[in-house]
Amino acid sequence: MGYLVAASLSEALEALGEPAAAVIAGGTDWFPAQGSRLPRGDLVDITRVPGLRGIARDTGGWRIGGATTWTDVIRANLPPAFDGLKAAAREVGSIQIQNAGTIAGNLCNASPAADGVPPLLTLGAVVELASTGGTRRMPLADFLIGPRQTARQPGEVLTALVIPDLPAAAQGAFLKLGARHYLVISIAMVAAVVTVDRGRVAQAAVAVGSCSATAQRLPALEAELAGRRVADLLAAGSGFVTPAHLAPLAPIADVRGSADYRMEAAATLCARAVKLALTRGNQGHE
Repeated sequence: MGYLVAASLSEALEALGEPAAAVIAGGTDWFPAQGSRLPRGDLVDITRVPGLRGIARDTGGWRIGGATTWTDVIRANLPPAFDGLKAAAREVGSIQIQNAGTIAGNLCNASPAADGVPPLLTLGAVVELASTGGTRRMPLADFLIGPRQTARQPGEVLTALVIPDLPAAAQGAFLKLGARHYLVISIAMVAAVVTVDRGRVAQAAVAVGSCSATAQRLPALEAELAGRRVADLLAAGSGFVTPAHLAPLAPIADVRGSADYRMEAAATLCARAVKLALTRGNQGHE
C-alpha cells in the first residue's frame, strides 16, 4: 500500500488506474468505514490538486471544487439562496470534521443522512466527474443512486459541483431533527429554496433527507407552493404540506425513529423550512 499526495489532476487520475486504488480527500468518512481492515491498494490524496478547492463564480452560476471543505462553505460569501447549504455545513460533525471533510467526500459517501445533499438538491447542483477519458456532468439527483451507491465509475474523481444561477431574491433554509442538538445523525432533515415576487411564491424547491434511500425533492409540494401568497403561508400551520406531497419518501424504522415518526417529522420540517425561507426573504426585501 502506498500513499500519494497528487500534485495535479492528471497525476491523480493516472494513479487511480492502478488496481484497488482509492481516492481520498479529508478522509473523515473513508477511514472510519474501513474499520480494522487495511487498504487493499494505494491511497490517492487529492487535497493539494490545484483548482479542486474553492468556490468561485462560473459561467452562468457557481463552481464548488470537490476538495472544498465545509468550513470553506461556511466562510464563503454566497447569495442568500445558499443559506441552507451553509446551515447544513454547520451540522456536518464537529468543527474539526468541518475543517477536514470535503463536499465531494460527503457526496461520494452517499449516506441517506448526508447533511449536504438536500440543500444541494434544492440548488439544482450538477456533479462534474473527471477521468483519463475526459469529463462528464450529471445532476446530483442522478449521481446518487442508493445508500452508499453513486454513479461514479472506477478511476473517476468528483472534481466539482456546478450550481446554476438562481434569482437574486431566492432564499435558502435548512432544518434538521436529531436525538440531540449537536453531533448527531439526523432523523429527518429538510432544505428549501424559495423565491418571492410581489408577495407571492414565484418558485420553490424542497428536498428531504434521511427519509428514503437517497434524499428526494418534492415536486408536488413545489408545484403547490408556486403562486401562493406569502402572507397566507406564514399564517398557516403545517397543514399546507399533505401526505400526497411526501409521496417520493420511503422512510425506514431504526433506532432513531419509526417510519411513521419520520414521515410526520418531514411534514413539519417542510412547513417550517419553507416559512423560514419566506421570513428571511421578506426581511431582505423590506
